[in-house]
Amino acid sequence: MTASPPASNPSHRILEKLLAGNQRYVTGNLVHHHQSGSRMRAIAAGQHPFAIILGCADSRVPPEIIFDQGLGDLFVIRVAGNILDDAILGSIEYAVEELGTALVLVLGHERCGAVAATVKHAEVVGHISTLINAIQPAVDKAKNKPGDLLDNAVRANIELVVAQLKSSMPVADLVLKNKLTVVGAQYNLKCGSVDLIAEPLCS
Repeated sequence: MTASPPASNPSHRILEKLLAGNQRYVTGNLVHHHQSGSRMRAIAAGQHPFAIILGCADSRVPPEIIFDQGLGDLFVIRVAGNILDDAILGSIEYAVEELGTALVLVLGHERCGAVAATVKHAEVVGHISTLINAIQPAVDKAKNKPGDLLDNAVRANIELVVAQLKSSMPVADLVLKNKLTVVGAQYNLKCGSVDLIAEPLCS
């Protein structure tokens, strides 16, 4: 399981900022900041996102909304199953090295369709098999755990991507030097909460 960054790590404050925004979303106390025309003009010359979100392409999980953030706040990469490949890894490296972003949040969600298709060994066509192949190791790991296979596979997939990021150079080197923190979290479709995978989800 991935734990919260230590208090001495600057990424701890960034993570708290994300979770505070999610709490506003859950309670309905949204701020909707950084969504004005003046904000648009202010960031036209350059971007400085404070967090990278690698999330699923599922239409029910838009990061800017569920974290109550606005223009220029998040560097968002979305792909079905929140998998990692070379293009996605390159995008993350760009945000870290060129934009100075110090936190990567791998965001999965319950009942993920891509994970479910992998669990069911669904027959797929075209390039969907790329997603299935990437998620299969997580499903294999989840098969030996008690409880619901899909729930366990979703979490295992988040953990897999976090581990892949932490072992991929140059990201791994940045993590070792405490210049970057990589954490995993899961979004609950019913209550809207984003919980670190080391913490219990709402019922």
